[in-house]
Amino acid sequence: MKALRFLVLLLMVIGSLNWGFVGFFKYDVVSHLFGMASMVTRVIFALVGLAGLYGISYLVSCCGCGCKCGPSCKCCKKD
Repeated sequence: MKALRFLVLLLMVIGSLNWGFVGFFKYDVVSHLFGMASMVTRVIFALVGLAGLYGISYLVSCCGCGCKCGPSCKCCKKD
């Protein structure tokens, strides 16, 4: 589960940095590296989007294990 959380966080950071470059400099790093509208670019964008959707669960759970017990959670000590 740690590897999945790391991968999700990594993809979210890549996506946010790419959008930052688009917003500030009008430069799409992913499209520049892998080609405009190529299959690889579309897969990367899709994975970043899925990671963002999965990352929403981190906002509603306190420890990433799915319980919704609150910010002082001590029920899921697995890290």
